[in-house]
Amino acid sequence: MSDGEGESMVRPTRRRWRRWRLFAALTAVLVLGVTTACSGAVGARWQSPGNLAGGGATPVPTSLVLSHARDATNVSPADPVTVAITGGTLETVTLANNAGKIVNGEFDAAKENWKSSEELGYDKKYTLTAIGVGADGTRLEQTSTFTTVKPKNFTLPYLRANVGTLFDGGTFGVGQPIVVWFDEVVNDKAAAERALTVTTDPPVVGAWRWMDSREVHWRPKEYWPAGTTVKVEANVYGKDLGGGLYGQEDRTASFTIGRSKIAIADSNTKRMKVYIAGQQVTTINGKDVTAGIPISMGKNSTERAANGSIIDFRTNSGPHVVTLKYEAYRMTSASFGITDPKSPNFYDIVIKKSIRISSDGEFVHLADWNIPQHGVANTSHGCINVAPAYIFWFYDTFGAGDVVDVKNTGKNLDVRNGLGDWVLSWDEWQKGSALA
Repeated sequence: MSDGEGESMVRPTRRRWRRWRLFAALTAVLVLGVTTACSGAVGARWQSPGNLAGGGATPVPTSLVLSHARDATNVSPADPVTVAITGGTLETVTLANNAGKIVNGEFDAAKENWKSSEELGYDKKYTLTAIGVGADGTRLEQTSTFTTVKPKNFTLPYLRANVGTLFDGGTFGVGQPIVVWFDEVVNDKAAAERALTVTTDPPVVGAWRWMDSREVHWRPKEYWPAGTTVKVEANVYGKDLGGGLYGQEDRTASFTIGRSKIAIADSNTKRMKVYIAGQQVTTINGKDVTAGIPISMGKNSTERAANGSIIDFRTNSGPHVVTLKYEAYRMTSASFGITDPKSPNFYDIVIKKSIRISSDGEFVHLADWNIPQHGVANTSHGCINVAPAYIFWFYDTFGAGDVVDVKNTGKNLDVRNGLGDWVLSWDEWQKGSALA
């Protein structure tokens, strides 16, 4: 049929009407779905996959975790005791020994963790009780009893700078090593070394070296930078140092490095040049010492002692570290074996302004009886002789940790002679670490 000009019209059949209805219904559903998603209709709620599956969020089970198992033995008293809770908060934590003494501890801000804040004792039994409450109100309680280790023996570490105890607040020279001396033989040197720390400001590269089974030294790779602050800690309490030997208590000390003061005594020139803060001192008490202070060192000769040993009078070559100073000090040849008063090398005399630089009797000291030989010949028994015009200034200027470096004597300083730490190269020094 035709309805005038234009598109012809065809009446739809029954089957086509059904198709159109179905298409219209599907289109309406899709449009509604798009409209709802974009508009955020009232009452709409985002759901997690778990919610879509028909279940709520799974609650975290409440549990208590204690650091020490029930009936544990040989527990280190230095190890912290801890308690942690999951899915709840801690209500109370109590740690007590058999006598009922409570050990202090602290909670974190959320009361989900507790940690003891003081060390335990050796060979003691402790009871740890923790009570917590879960998010759902469930209360949990757990108890653990454990025993700390019973050492076979104890050792106490002594922190030393030179021959005396290292106290807080001291100032030392740039050559000062740190000395830790144990009053018992240490079998596990690696364990002991791991318990020792040195903290410096500014940071300084250094290392430990064991001198024997009781003594260990720490020195920097190079001389200390002036102004460095140093803290040394021996955290040995609770540590097994081998064979059941345990640290008796921890020790700590702090000190500061002063100005660089280094004297270089040359056997060839018979002069000692002094450098402060890297600059050579050229005038002392109005006298020109650009060429160095005139000195006389150990003579190049030997004598057999009463016990048959050979005594070499030459001063030891190598960097010496000042240890002690004496306004007056008795020196005698008997200290190294010459006891016969008829020997030309016998002496027993009190010397003023004596500065010790080794443990076998080497000093920088006043020698006003030997002035004609100063700067001319080495005639002493191993010490560095200095005239009154210079020794008073030197004595007042140099102190513990400062360096007197001896050159060209042909006899070398031993690393164990006083503080001979600097005679070793850095590579050799590091090989003495138990952790190397």
